[in-house]
Amino acid sequence: MARRRFFVETIERGYAQITDQDAHHLTRVLRVEPGQKFEISDNFHLYLAEVETARKDQVRFRILEKIEAPEPIVHTTLFAALIRFERFEWLIEKATELGVDEVTPVQTERSEKGLEQAALKRLARWKRIARESSEQSRRAHLPNIESPIDLPEALRNGQGHRYALEETGATPILSALPDARQPDDSVALLVGPEGGWTDRERATIAAAGWTPVSLGQNILRTETAAIAALAIINAAWEK
Repeated sequence: MARRRFFVETIERGYAQITDQDAHHLTRVLRVEPGQKFEISDNFHLYLAEVETARKDQVRFRILEKIEAPEPIVHTTLFAALIRFERFEWLIEKATELGVDEVTPVQTERSEKGLEQAALKRLARWKRIARESSEQSRRAHLPNIESPIDLPEALRNGQGHRYALEETGATPILSALPDARQPDDSVALLVGPEGGWTDRERATIAAAGWTPVSLGQNILRTETAAIAALAIINAAWEK
Protein backbone atom coordinates (compact mmCIF):
# COMPACT_ATOMS: atom_id res chain seq x y z
CA MET A 1 0.00 0.00 0.00
CA ALA A 2 1.34 3.42 -0.98
CA ARG A 3 2.41 5.72 1.83
CA ARG A 4 0.41 8.86 2.49
CA ARG A 5 1.95 12.04 1.19
CA PHE A 6 1.82 15.48 2.83
CA PHE A 7 2.98 18.96 1.86
CA VAL A 8 5.07 21.11 4.20
CA GLU A 9 6.01 24.77 4.02
CA THR A 10 9.77 24.32 4.38
CA ILE A 11 12.46 21.82 5.30
CA GLU A 12 15.20 23.12 7.59
CA ARG A 13 18.24 21.19 8.79
CA GLY A 14 16.65 17.88 7.96
CA TYR A 15 13.34 18.55 9.71
CA ALA A 16 9.87 19.72 8.71
CA GLN A 17 6.62 20.35 10.53
CA ILE A 18 2.89 20.66 10.04
CA THR A 19 1.01 22.85 12.52
CA ASP A 20 -2.39 24.12 13.65
CA GLN A 21 -5.51 22.68 11.98
CA ASP A 22 -3.51 20.46 9.64
CA ALA A 23 -1.66 18.93 12.59
CA HIS A 24 -4.95 18.39 14.39
CA HIS A 25 -6.27 16.54 11.34
CA LEU A 26 -3.17 14.35 11.17
CA THR A 27 -3.23 13.39 14.83
CA ARG A 28 -6.95 13.18 15.54
CA VAL A 29 -8.34 11.95 12.21
CA LEU A 30 -5.47 10.07 10.57
CA ARG A 31 -4.01 8.93 13.90
CA VAL A 32 -0.42 9.80 12.97
CA GLU A 33 2.04 8.60 15.62
CA PRO A 34 5.81 8.89 16.25
CA GLY A 35 7.83 6.34 14.30
CA GLN A 36 5.48 6.20 11.32
CA LYS A 37 6.95 6.93 7.89
CA PHE A 38 5.38 9.15 5.26
CA GLU A 39 6.34 10.97 2.10
CA ILE A 40 6.51 14.75 2.29
CA SER A 41 7.04 17.45 -0.31
CA ASP A 42 8.12 21.05 0.08
CA ASN A 43 6.78 21.63 -3.46
CA PHE A 44 10.32 21.37 -4.82
CA HIS A 45 11.50 17.91 -3.81
CA LEU A 46 10.00 14.72 -2.44
CA TYR A 47 11.30 12.97 0.70
CA LEU A 48 10.76 9.93 2.87
CA ALA A 49 10.31 11.14 6.45
CA GLU A 50 9.61 9.73 9.90
CA VAL A 51 7.31 11.30 12.46
CA GLU A 52 9.41 12.40 15.43
CA THR A 53 6.65 14.02 17.51
CA ALA A 54 2.89 14.15 17.02
CA ARG A 55 0.84 16.65 19.01
CA LYS A 56 -2.53 18.15 18.19
CA ASP A 57 -0.89 21.48 17.31
CA GLN A 58 2.33 20.21 15.69
CA VAL A 59 3.59 17.17 13.82
CA ARG A 60 7.37 17.15 13.38
CA PHE A 61 9.09 15.05 10.71
CA ARG A 62 12.71 13.93 10.41
CA ILE A 63 13.93 13.59 6.83
CA LEU A 64 15.29 10.13 6.02
CA GLU A 65 16.08 10.35 2.31
CA LYS A 66 15.21 12.11 -0.91
CA ILE A 67 12.83 10.32 -3.29
CA GLU A 68 12.81 10.68 -7.05
CA ALA A 69 9.48 12.11 -8.19
CA PRO A 70 8.06 10.94 -11.54
CA GLU A 71 8.08 13.51 -14.32
CA PRO A 72 4.66 14.69 -15.58
CA ILE A 73 3.57 13.19 -18.88
CA VAL A 74 2.35 16.58 -20.11
CA HIS A 75 2.12 20.09 -18.67
CA THR A 76 -1.45 21.37 -18.68
CA THR A 77 -2.85 24.81 -17.95
CA LEU A 78 -6.60 25.21 -17.51
CA PHE A 79 -8.32 28.52 -18.20
CA ALA A 80 -11.86 27.99 -16.92
CA ALA A 81 -14.75 30.43 -17.07
CA LEU A 82 -15.96 31.50 -13.65
CA ILE A 83 -19.02 29.55 -12.58
CA ARG A 84 -20.86 29.15 -9.29
CA PHE A 85 -18.28 28.54 -6.62
CA GLU A 86 -19.41 25.13 -5.38
CA ARG A 87 -18.97 23.81 -8.91
CA PHE A 88 -15.71 25.67 -9.47
CA GLU A 89 -14.33 24.10 -6.31
CA TRP A 90 -15.22 20.65 -7.63
CA LEU A 91 -13.42 21.56 -10.87
CA ILE A 92 -10.27 22.53 -8.96
CA GLU A 93 -10.33 19.31 -6.94
CA LYS A 94 -10.70 17.02 -9.95
CA ALA A 95 -8.34 18.96 -12.22
CA THR A 96 -5.72 18.66 -9.48
CA GLU A 97 -6.22 14.90 -9.35
CA LEU A 98 -5.66 14.83 -13.11
CA GLY A 99 -2.31 16.56 -12.76
CA VAL A 100 -3.09 20.07 -13.99
CA ASP A 101 -0.21 22.51 -13.51
CA GLU A 102 -2.30 25.65 -13.26
CA VAL A 103 -5.93 26.69 -12.97
CA THR A 104 -6.85 30.26 -13.88
CA PRO A 105 -10.43 31.54 -13.52
CA VAL A 106 -11.60 33.59 -16.51
CA GLN A 107 -14.24 36.29 -16.48
CA THR A 108 -16.35 35.97 -19.64
CA GLU A 109 -19.32 37.87 -21.02
CA ARG A 110 -21.71 35.21 -19.75
CA SER A 111 -20.09 34.70 -16.35
CA GLU A 112 -22.36 35.73 -13.49
CA LYS A 113 -21.80 39.32 -12.46
CA GLY A 114 -19.73 39.87 -9.34
CA LEU A 115 -18.00 36.49 -9.40
CA GLU A 116 -14.62 37.96 -10.29
CA GLN A 117 -14.37 40.15 -7.19
CA ALA A 118 -15.83 37.45 -4.95
CA ALA A 119 -13.33 34.94 -6.34
CA LEU A 120 -10.42 36.94 -4.94
CA LYS A 121 -11.75 36.19 -1.45
CA ARG A 122 -11.89 32.48 -2.28
CA LEU A 123 -8.32 32.04 -3.45
CA ALA A 124 -7.02 30.81 -0.09
CA ARG A 125 -9.84 28.27 0.11
CA TRP A 126 -9.24 27.13 -3.47
CA LYS A 127 -5.52 26.67 -2.80
CA ARG A 128 -6.35 24.58 0.24
CA ILE A 129 -8.66 22.41 -1.85
CA ALA A 130 -5.84 21.94 -4.38
CA ARG A 131 -3.43 21.01 -1.60
CA GLU A 132 -5.76 18.42 -0.10
CA SER A 133 -6.46 16.96 -3.53
CA SER A 134 -2.71 16.87 -4.27
CA GLU A 135 -2.07 14.89 -1.09
CA GLN A 136 -4.91 12.47 -1.87
CA SER A 137 -3.68 11.88 -5.42
CA ARG A 138 -0.01 11.70 -4.33
CA ARG A 139 1.25 14.57 -6.41
CA ALA A 140 4.81 15.78 -5.90
CA HIS A 141 3.97 19.42 -6.67
CA LEU A 142 0.99 21.66 -6.05
CA PRO A 143 -0.84 23.28 -8.96
CA ASN A 144 -0.90 27.05 -9.17
CA ILE A 145 -4.35 28.52 -8.52
CA GLU A 146 -4.30 31.99 -10.02
CA SER A 147 -6.39 35.14 -9.60
CA PRO A 148 -9.18 35.74 -12.11
CA ILE A 149 -8.32 37.37 -15.42
CA ASP A 150 -10.35 38.45 -18.45
CA LEU A 151 -10.54 36.47 -21.68
CA PRO A 152 -8.05 38.56 -23.75
CA GLU A 153 -5.40 38.11 -21.04
CA ALA A 154 -6.06 34.37 -20.88
CA LEU A 155 -5.62 34.11 -24.64
CA ARG A 156 -2.23 35.83 -24.39
CA ASN A 157 -1.03 33.59 -21.57
CA GLY A 158 -1.62 30.20 -23.17
CA GLN A 159 1.55 28.25 -24.01
CA GLY A 160 2.25 25.35 -26.37
CA HIS A 161 -0.75 23.59 -27.91
CA ARG A 162 -3.81 25.74 -27.29
CA TYR A 163 -7.36 24.41 -27.44
CA ALA A 164 -10.69 26.14 -26.81
CA LEU A 165 -13.65 23.89 -26.09
CA GLU A 166 -16.67 24.52 -28.31
CA GLU A 167 -20.17 23.12 -28.09
CA THR A 168 -20.69 22.25 -31.77
CA GLY A 169 -19.09 22.57 -35.17
CA ALA A 170 -15.50 22.04 -34.05
CA THR A 171 -12.92 19.32 -34.64
CA PRO A 172 -13.14 16.41 -32.15
CA ILE A 173 -10.44 16.95 -29.56
CA LEU A 174 -8.68 13.64 -30.26
CA SER A 175 -8.33 14.54 -33.94
CA ALA A 176 -6.87 17.93 -33.08
CA LEU A 177 -4.10 16.68 -30.80
CA PRO A 178 -0.62 16.49 -32.38
CA ASP A 179 0.59 13.14 -33.72
CA ALA A 180 4.05 13.64 -32.24
CA ARG A 181 3.87 14.10 -28.46
CA GLN A 182 6.74 14.63 -26.03
CA PRO A 183 6.81 14.56 -22.18
CA ASP A 184 7.83 18.23 -22.06
CA ASP A 185 4.85 19.37 -24.15
CA SER A 186 2.58 22.10 -22.80
CA VAL A 187 -1.15 22.20 -23.43
CA ALA A 188 -3.43 25.13 -22.63
CA LEU A 189 -7.14 24.41 -22.39
CA LEU A 190 -9.85 27.08 -22.46
CA VAL A 191 -13.32 26.21 -21.18
CA GLY A 192 -16.29 28.53 -21.53
CA PRO A 193 -19.23 29.43 -19.29
CA GLU A 194 -22.77 28.12 -19.09
CA GLY A 195 -24.45 29.26 -22.27
CA GLY A 196 -21.22 29.03 -24.25
CA TRP A 197 -19.12 31.70 -25.91
CA THR A 198 -20.63 34.79 -27.46
CA ASP A 199 -19.95 35.47 -31.15
CA ARG A 200 -17.60 38.28 -30.16
CA GLU A 201 -15.64 35.96 -27.87
CA ARG A 202 -15.44 33.30 -30.61
CA ALA A 203 -13.94 35.87 -32.94
CA THR A 204 -11.42 36.91 -30.28
CA ILE A 205 -10.43 33.30 -29.61
CA ALA A 206 -9.99 32.58 -33.33
CA ALA A 207 -7.94 35.74 -33.87
CA ALA A 208 -5.61 34.68 -31.03
CA GLY A 209 -4.86 31.41 -32.82
CA TRP A 210 -6.51 28.94 -30.44
CA THR A 211 -7.88 25.74 -31.97
CA PRO A 212 -11.60 25.12 -31.37
CA VAL A 213 -12.29 21.52 -30.32
CA SER A 214 -15.35 19.50 -29.42
CA LEU A 215 -16.11 16.77 -26.88
CA GLY A 216 -19.06 15.41 -28.85
CA GLN A 217 -22.68 16.22 -29.50
CA ASN A 218 -23.85 16.47 -25.89
CA ILE A 219 -23.77 19.87 -24.17
CA LEU A 220 -21.62 19.56 -21.05
CA ARG A 221 -21.40 21.77 -17.98
CA THR A 222 -18.23 23.81 -17.67
CA GLU A 223 -16.72 21.64 -14.95
CA THR A 224 -17.63 18.39 -16.73
CA ALA A 225 -16.11 19.57 -20.00
CA ALA A 226 -12.88 20.65 -18.29
CA ILE A 227 -12.38 17.32 -16.54
CA ALA A 228 -13.28 15.26 -19.61
CA ALA A 229 -10.84 17.20 -21.78
CA LEU A 230 -8.00 16.92 -19.24
CA ALA A 231 -8.53 13.16 -18.99
CA ILE A 232 -8.42 12.83 -22.77
CA ILE A 233 -5.20 14.87 -22.99
CA ASN A 234 -3.55 12.76 -20.27
CA ALA A 235 -4.54 9.54 -22.01
CA ALA A 236 -3.25 10.79 -25.35
CA TRP A 237 0.17 11.67 -23.92
CA GLU A 238 0.40 8.33 -22.08
CA LYS A 239 0.80 6.52 -25.40
